[in-house]
Amino acid sequence: MFATIYLPNFYLQAAIRHQPELREKPVALIEEQEKKPVIIQLNEAAEEAGIRKGMTPSQALARYLQVTIKARGRTQEQSIQEILLHYAFTLSPFVEATEPGICTIQFTDNRALSIKVSRIIEQLAECEITAQAGIAPEPDTSLLIAHLARPVLEINDAKEFLAPLPIETLAMIGT
Repeated sequence: MFATIYLPNFYLQAAIRHQPELREKPVALIEEQEKKPVIIQLNEAAEEAGIRKGMTPSQALARYLQVTIKARGRTQEQSIQEILLHYAFTLSPFVEATEPGICTIQFTDNRALSIKVSRIIEQLAECEITAQAGIAPEPDTSLLIAHLARPVLEINDAKEFLAPLPIETLAMIGT
C-alpha cells in the first residue's frame, strides 16, 4: 500500500504559516522573481473576492483592495518540506519527496494505516501545516485520493472508487 501526503496551496501555506491572522483574509501569492509577477496561488477568501490565478497584483487589488499580496518564501518552503519528510519517515523508510508539498510513502506493514497517517496529519496541524492524505494500492491512485481526502481517505479498490468520479476531477487535481 501507498500513502501520499499532500499540502494544499503549499507555497501559500509556507508564506503565511507564521501569520495566522491572514488565514481567513484574502491572500494571494506571487512569484516575485518573474519579469511580470502574477498570482500563482490564492486562498479561498481571495477566490471568493473574485481574484484568480494569473492576475497581476494590480488586477487583484482592483478586484479587492484588502487582498494581501505575498511573495514566495523559499526558506519557509524548504522548512515545511523538511517537516513533511521528517514525519513521513516516521511511518516508513520508503519515502519519496514527490514534489514540493507532496510525499509518497510505501508501506510494508499495512495494518492500521488510516490511524497511523491520521496521526501524522494531526502532528502537521500542530506545526500549523494543513495536510491531507490518500491511501491506496498504487502510488498514482494515492496521489489522486490525497487531493480528494478531508483529511485522510483510504481505498482498497481503485476501480470501484474512481469509476463514478467525473473526468473534471483529474483537471482539478492538475491545478
